[in-house]
Amino acid sequence: MLIFELIAAGVFVGILSGFFGIGGGMLLVPILMALGFDIKAAIAISVVQMFFSSIMGSYLNFKKGNLKVNEGIFVGIGGAVGAFFGAHLTDILPQRALAFLLLGIVTLAFIRVAISKHHLDIQEKSAASWLLFLIGVFVGTISIMLGVGGAVLLTPIMVGFLHYSTKKAATASLFFVVFSSITGVVYKLSKGVFNNLSLDTFTVLSVALGALFGVILGIKLKETVHTKHHKLSLLAMYLVIIGMLLNELLAH
Repeated sequence: MLIFELIAAGVFVGILSGFFGIGGGMLLVPILMALGFDIKAAIAISVVQMFFSSIMGSYLNFKKGNLKVNEGIFVGIGGAVGAFFGAHLTDILPQRALAFLLLGIVTLAFIRVAISKHHLDIQEKSAASWLLFLIGVFVGTISIMLGVGGAVLLTPIMVGFLHYSTKKAATASLFFVVFSSITGVVYKLSKGVFNNLSLDTFTVLSVALGALFGVILGIKLKETVHTKHHKLSLLAMYLVIIGMLLNELLAH
């Protein structure tokens, strides 16, 4: 039955969300399309999944004392401001140009994380509120243009430029997804997107509940691995994304 595939997809993406601090949309959307959903339905399900998993993941990180809410709020507010500008720029740039832009940014992200110095988890790194806000504006602008949650861009900035450990950056990035996913859900509800799609509540919740379970596992897994191994895993994820983008561009 399709229900088992949906739950499994949610668990898989949820694990990655908790472990890497990403929304998971770049992976969930193609998985759902492979299961027979059209792209609009896949994106709608993905947004709901991000909403559930990011809130649950951030709550767990906060309970464990790993999340600095004051820092995340400034990045999140900046992201909301950036999303406003990015939404207007999306209609200006052609889709292929946006795809190449995403490929360039992810490649740069890979390089920045790869060359960043190793930072121990016990080191407490923080940045000025105004800088975090500006970073949020930048990430929000780019992410809304490219249709991604933003965490895949935020993590390398925090690691490569602000010298956070990859684990702490992943925690902050997942909290950022809370803001972007809420914005996405509210926007789609205001536009009646969910009403226009042939999606039943059980289908959407199957993926979301699977993601809730997965994000718990992902966070536990993140806490058990060494920071060096977490960084190597993050680099591997970026290589997979780069490969997916190259395949998409070459196919068209």
